[in-house]
Amino acid sequence: MDDQQRRYSLDELADFAGITRRTVRFYIHEGLLPAPLGVGRGSHYDRAHLDRLLQVRALQESGRSLDDIKAGRSPKPVRGGRAASRSHALRRSAWRRLELAPGVELHVASDIKLPPGQRLDELVDWCHRHLTRKPEDEE
Repeated sequence: MDDQQRRYSLDELADFAGITRRTVRFYIHEGLLPAPLGVGRGSHYDRAHLDRLLQVRALQESGRSLDDIKAGRSPKPVRGGRAASRSHALRRSAWRRLELAPGVELHVASDIKLPPGQRLDELVDWCHRHLTRKPEDEE
């Protein structure tokens, strides 16, 4: 099954988008995201749902309100001040931060699927074995 045909559970969709399940449900209720496909325990989401969630997040991070996003409006231009004088646009993206060991972090883009929990546990164990700080008396 290719990425365009993949089905996502509510948990997977929320995790990939870097938001909570509650937020997904709120977006559906507010009309920002289409309802899931299927019914009951067979309900699922597809790539279009994930793409829309990532789009809504990006629009929010660029300064648009949920009302503007829902209505398809552009943000109101800012006159004067620092925001209007910037010559470079700020590029934002959603990332997940995983602390693997004290002082060791892994940052993963929200559209990248994380491996199963067991594989992450193996990575955490490896980091604890090989990348932890040594006590000062051992140096």
